[in-house]
Amino acid sequence: MTATESAANWRSAAACLSADPDLFFPISNTGPAERQIARAKTICAGCGVRRECLEFALSHDQVYGIWGGTTPEDRQRDRRRKRRAAAAAAAAAAAAAGPKRAASSGQPKRAVPV
Repeated sequence: MTATESAANWRSAAACLSADPDLFFPISNTGPAERQIARAKTICAGCGVRRECLEFALSHDQVYGIWGGTTPEDRQRDRRRKRRAAAAAAAAAAAAAGPKRAASSGQPKRAVPV
C-alpha cells in the first residue's frame, strides 16, 4: 500500500460515506442550514475517522463544507486561536530575552575623550 492509498483509506471508513454529500456543504450558516449543519455534525460525532477527516481539511485548506465535525468558521476560529497563541509565545520569548539584549546593544563601546 502506498502513502497515498493509506492517506485516502480513511474516507472508505467515514460515517458519511453513504450520506448525501450536499448535507456537508450547506449554502449558508443560518435558517434551514443550521439544521443541516447540526445533522452533518451529528454524523461526524459518531465517526471513527473524524480526526483524519479534520486533519485532511486543515492540511488542504478546505474553506467549504463540514469536515471532521467542524464548519469553515470553526476551522478558521481554530487557526486564528493557534496563530494568536504562537504570537503570544513568541512575544513572551522575546520579552524574556529582551532585557539581556537591551543591556548590550551588540555595538562596540566607544572611548570617550578625556
